Amino acid sequence: MMRIGVDVGGTNTDAALMNGDQILASCKQATSQNVSDGIINAITTVLDQSGITPAQIQCVMIGTTHFTNAFVERKNLLDVGIIRICLPAAQGIPPLLDWPEDILTEIGSHRYIIRGGYQFDGRINSPLDEAALINAAHDLKNKGIKTVAITGLFSTINGKMELRAEELVRQIMGDVAISLSHQVGRSGILERENATIMNACLADLSHDVVNAFRNALDQLDINAPFFISQNDGTLMSAEYVEKYPVLTFASGPTNSMRGAAYLSGLKDALVADIGGTTTDIGMLSNGFPRESSVTVDIGGVRTNFRMPDVLAMGLGGGSLVKQHSDKLTIGPQSVGYQLLEKSLVFGGDTLTTSDIAVAAGYADFGDKSRVEHLSEQLIEQAVSQIHQTLSDGVDRMKTSATALPLILVGGGSVLINRDIPGVSNIIIPEHAGVANAIGASIAQVAGEIDIVISYDKVGRDNAIAQAKEQAIAQAISLGAIKESIVLLDIGETPLAYAPDGAVRLRVKVAGDLYITANKA
Repeated sequence: MMRIGVDVGGTNTDAALMNGDQILASCKQATSQNVSDGIINAITTVLDQSGITPAQIQCVMIGTTHFTNAFVERKNLLDVGIIRICLPAAQGIPPLLDWPEDILTEIGSHRYIIRGGYQFDGRINSPLDEAALINAAHDLKNKGIKTVAITGLFSTINGKMELRAEELVRQIMGDVAISLSHQVGRSGILERENATIMNACLADLSHDVVNAFRNALDQLDINAPFFISQNDGTLMSAEYVEKYPVLTFASGPTNSMRGAAYLSGLKDALVADIGGTTTDIGMLSNGFPRESSVTVDIGGVRTNFRMPDVLAMGLGGGSLVKQHSDKLTIGPQSVGYQLLEKSLVFGGDTLTTSDIAVAAGYADFGDKSRVEHLSEQLIEQAVSQIHQTLSDGVDRMKTSATALPLILVGGGSVLINRDIPGVSNIIIPEHAGVANAIGASIAQVAGEIDIVISYDKVGRDNAIAQAKEQAIAQAISLGAIKESIVLLDIGETPLAYAPDGAVRLRVKVAGDLYITANKA
């Protein structure tokens, strides 16, 4: 299948044109402010390099870090109305309790806790207080809130109350963006609520970014269907991304890890994807990203939605380097896509990590004379801090003292030129700069079921068979070829606090994408 993988980062837009397993062309272009230009330039470049016409392209897969970067940098976030359906239970810890203050100033604190919710097996714990919900909706409407996050007690088992709440909120507030927790996160109300709030605050940005993708492909006369990578390395429709942008969190590093495995041939290794804004560190296990089994911290907020075990840090090629008396700070702020305008070596007036790498003599781009005024002490301090940041991240991601190879990918890999403790060797494979685009182009379609079920009542074999059947049906509905679907993982966690042999059961499958024909 002739396909193009594109990864739109905060700094660079990468593209890879593939035919089957063959890489026909690849390139890296600066991300533009309106997103479309960077995509158009990248795809145009690989088409020109290969001689392939737009009509020959059968599918486009796009990965993006826009939403992750927006949350990490606290940019383009909306005020959120937060509704938790749980009383009389789950009221001890209010929403947003452990969120960093700088995020709270961006999204507000419009919080409502009302009666309702289910028990672990789907039985009603308390009926939904519709009057309180309606009052909350009126209050949010009067405040001009445009997006609402709704989380219910054990809604992953039974989502009916959340759906009813959405219906009532729309009756009062009209056409607002509504995020439902049972469609975002997993079991665990606080972390699932966090993920839902994160999703809600990105509502406007998701609409703008997806439209930019559509417009770019239209301008290129590419009529093939396009999909967007989600945070398990598989694909979802553009329409689904508009509603649930949070599912793209960590899709960039996930694509990079899959691309790193493909390019290096290694199945078990550490991977550091160093972009322009963030560095994402993960672990390859048998060629696939290790999936997180615990809460994941994104921008200082704990979440539990489906994603790989990736550590995101505010270090990239565009990260700001600031000196305050004797203290030096690097990131998390970044010049992002404006690196070629604002960085010193490119004629700007902002000191970035890329300038440091050039001044230190191990990177060669831009005008080196523009960083000759930097003191040796500043350069050494910054270089040491860059490597220490990566070393700390590697140390946090390792599960044993055994030294493992480290695969560096992403345009920011030029920042590293020293040994990293705990690493056997550092590998930068060919096409490392566009590993994320290659990973996107080889992505599959997944289906996953995460439920709490009673083995005593249903039986283990029947429960697994039912969950597998549901996961396969989900994958097919998202575009997977039935015959290609394989079982990726089964996870069983007994719940000692629950009766009737209750077990949290997760089943995940994946298959190849089915392409019918070009869109009209």
